[in-house]
Amino acid sequence: MEEKVNLVKEALSERYRRGDVLSDQCPAREVLKHISSRWGGLVLIALHEGDTFRFSELRRIIQGVSEKMLAQTLQVLEQDGLVLRTSFPVVPPHVEYSLTKLGSEAAVHVVGLANWIEENLSGILAGNKDSIEEAP
Repeated sequence: MEEKVNLVKEALSERYRRGDVLSDQCPAREVLKHISSRWGGLVLIALHEGDTFRFSELRRIIQGVSEKMLAQTLQVLEQDGLVLRTSFPVVPPHVEYSLTKLGSEAAVHVVGLANWIEENLSGILAGNKDSIEEAP
């Protein structure tokens, strides 16, 4: 019995180290929340499609995002190690944003999901319409 308990503890410990986003205690859940937030995925997509961008360029590319939300999103993604912020000591201030290696890896998956959504959008929208019509 004790051997089984130890095996379960080891498995849970390994799962926690590796990450289990379905667990409410998993730190990976926070990162997933940041990447899949309203603006997080779009920032990763925009940065993936270019090399480096200034704040104003990102704001133009990501239509509809406010200055405040873009700044907060970039800050969170930087803290997660996905975005690199490079500040140049000039007047006026010059700051550029790019993806880190981890950010590039994450962006590939986000871009893949976005491509899948765009390719299947008509079916998704048709499914939504059917769901709305079937709702009581």
